[in-house]
Formats: sequence, C-alpha cells, structure tokens
Amino acid sequence: MRQNKFKKLEIMPAYRLVADAIEKQIMTGQIKPEDPIGTEADLVEQFGVNRSTVREGIRLLEQSGMLRRGEKRRLYVSLPGYDKLATRISRSLVLHKVTFRELVETLEILEPTTIALAAKHITEEQLERLRINVAATEKELEDRDRLSQLDTEFHSIIAEAAHNSVFLLAREPAGLLIYPATQYIFEAVPEAPSRLLEAHKTMLQALEERDEEKARVWMDKHVRDFVKGLVRSGAELDGQIAQPHLAHLLSLDTYL
Repeated sequence: MRQNKFKKLEIMPAYRLVADAIEKQIMTGQIKPEDPIGTEADLVEQFGVNRSTVREGIRLLEQSGMLRRGEKRRLYVSLPGYDKLATRISRSLVLHKVTFRELVETLEILEPTTIALAAKHITEEQLERLRINVAATEKELEDRDRLSQLDTEFHSIIAEAAHNSVFLLAREPAGLLIYPATQYIFEAVPEAPSRLLEAHKTMLQALEERDEEKARVWMDKHVRDFVKGLVRSGAELDGQIAQPHLAHLLSLDTYL
C-alpha cells in the first residue's frame, strides 16, 4: 500500500491574496490612512485578476474597516473604528460561550483602572460630554431602553478619556455585552436606576476633581452593584451570555 507523505495543499482563494497584498502594504506603512489606492478598475489592472476577485478582496477590507469608498468610487485607506472592532470581538465572545462570571471578572479589573487613568487624562470636552450624559440620565430614569444607552455611553466616554487605545479596545466588547443585561436589571430591581445615577454623579465629580482614588473606589462599587443586580434579575453567573445579547449585536449598525 502506498504511503502518503504529503498533505494536500491548501490554495488560498485569489480574493484573499488581493486583500492580503493590500493589507500588507497598509500594515507596513507603505500606504497610510487616507491615502487613495485607486478604483476597482485600477486594482483589476494592477493585480491582473478579474473584477469579481478584486471586489471580494475589497469587501473583506471594507468589513474590517481598513478601506472606505470616497467620491467617484475611489478607495481610500482608513483606520478601523473601535466600534467595528469591538462588535466583531463581542460577537466572537458570545459564540465562544463566554459566561457572565468571565465578563464580570474582566470588568472588575478593567473598569477601576480605566477610570483612574481617565482622572489623570480627561479633557474638558470629555467632562462636558459626561455632564450632558448625567443630566440626560436624570431625566430618563423611567425609560429603561434610553437609560441603558446612556449607561453604555457614560462608560465609553470614560474609556476614551483614559487615552489608552489598548484599554479602550479591551473594554468596548464587554460594554456591548453589558447593554442587554442592564435592561434586565432595571426591570427586576426598582432602585437600580437611582443607584446608577448616584454612582455616575459621584464618578463624574471625582473626575472633575482629578481624584484617582475616589474614582477607582466608586467604579469598584458600581461594578459590584452591577453584579448584585445581575443576580437579582435571575441571571446565573456561570451561565453563558444568552441569545438576547447576540441579537443586540446583530441589531447594531456597526455589526459586520
């Protein structure tokens, strides 16, 4: 019997070769954000492949946020937005059956450190956005959907204010998964909205005072309060993030 010594070759589709060739030049800095790379027709000529191959390669890069279309169908290099990256990661976390406990353990580490950094680096413009957010929160305590949106926005501004891209990208996927859970908590725990408002007001004050320790302590309390609310809402900490969370991700405009 003849013994097979070689594995079958895996041939990469041509559209992936096109996408990889463009991505390589972006990642090595040979072409930079906002640089034009031409039109589909230009790329067909340069790569020597058919239009559908180029179109599929471009589609991959557009989905990842590395290319965008401008006037006259010209293609430009772009930076992937944190929202797009976070949504893709959140989707993967749901499909990998991440649990509430894993999510909470991550937040317990990330959130207090993030707000402490924000206390050092936050700008006046970011503080003003937080003030507007807190004022809106106070007016919307009865609107559970709007309250969840404002809560997500509040924490996203703080993550942005830390001025640390790694923390921002690490925190955002978890934030997207929290969103549906906060709605359940608001419905199950009557005092949850007012407690959230108190915490947000105090954290805003700490940021205005540039008080890192106060900000850290209150964020830690806020996360622990979230865990208590999660349990009271009927969620099992060791249970996996459920379908409503994936449905929320599918509803996002940034979903890819």
